[in-house]
Amino acid sequence: MTSRIQAQFDFLLEADKLRSVERQNLILDCSRPENSAEHSWHLALYALALVPMAGDEVQIERVIQMLLLHDLVEIDAGDHPIDEEHDWNAVEKAEQKAAERLFGLLPDDQAAEFHALWSEFEAAESADSRFAKQLDHCQPIFQTLCAEDPIPEHVEVVRNNLFGGRAARLEHSQPLLFKHAVALLEKAERESDTDLEQRLAFLNEADALKLILRATRLGDGSRRENSAEHSWHIMLYAWVLSEYASSPIDPFRVLQMLLLHDIVEIDAGDSPIHGGLSEQELANLEKLELAAADRLFGLLPSEQSREFKSLWVEFESATSADAVFAKSIDRVQPLLLNLANGGGSWRDYDVSMPQLEQRVGVKVNRGAPDVWSFVKAKVEPWFTEQGRI
Repeated sequence: MTSRIQAQFDFLLEADKLRSVERQNLILDCSRPENSAEHSWHLALYALALVPMAGDEVQIERVIQMLLLHDLVEIDAGDHPIDEEHDWNAVEKAEQKAAERLFGLLPDDQAAEFHALWSEFEAAESADSRFAKQLDHCQPIFQTLCAEDPIPEHVEVVRNNLFGGRAARLEHSQPLLFKHAVALLEKAERESDTDLEQRLAFLNEADALKLILRATRLGDGSRRENSAEHSWHIMLYAWVLSEYASSPIDPFRVLQMLLLHDIVEIDAGDSPIHGGLSEQELANLEKLELAAADRLFGLLPSEQSREFKSLWVEFESATSADAVFAKSIDRVQPLLLNLANGGGSWRDYDVSMPQLEQRVGVKVNRGAPDVWSFVKAKVEPWFTEQGRI
């Protein structure tokens, strides 16, 4: 098992580098460029929120998996803005080479599965990949046009994209989304579609998760991670490591929980696990998060609002097998990042190995004991070297 799980963690740590790939698109408040990891998270959320716009033949689980993977090749090949001249044949070859290297880090069965999904997305011939591509084309458009004060040059990129670029095909494949985008672009009256407007309002509000900074730094130590890219990364963790769950789970329900679990931080903020909050502070935080869930998920149409909040509540209560595993994986990812960057939040909060066992190990062991055994063997030497045993 050791060589298999080591290969899986090698892939997951390499995937961390996607956070350093900047896109042309800006986040909604226009304060900085969006990175490809948080973009992938937002696209997965688009897929879940806009599932009524997918055809009956679309399997939304596979769409979300494709979107989690689709930009990983940019770690090696880089991002290529659509309004710039590129040798697209050369880009395609570079991305194929990147896919072979990156997915090749995984055990053979997972490498084949992931590479096949990525290739299917690129080919855009199946119903699942076509819907995934449609979302990938429309998310940057709405992120630009829904900004309070969008940059004129970026608006022009959107205009060219909608009228003659790759997004022009949305007029036939997703006419409702296309008409809504054009109306936003032209600042014109648009046909009212309450459900679509509610879903887009939720997706726009969710963009703010990209501004919530966590205690954990990236693997290279260059900056603190934000909660949107963290959510993307732990979805990958849960998918890759699902075979180690202590009880039978539904991997797609786990992915949905992790996609949604940190959205409440938009209102309630992040609370570091090693922050040492008192019981009263924890109780106050619980109330804040519940109010945030009511507000944020309440932006959606009523049925979807109930579904999303129910998943969030299930994750928080951690009584189902799916939620127990999701909680476990949420604790694992920061351990590997701290180890990669020389201690990170363990140094910041003066954490000892017994404290790590109590705050993290117990929960990881509950949902994925084999994962905890592997990770503990990796991190314990660091604590020994630092005299934190």
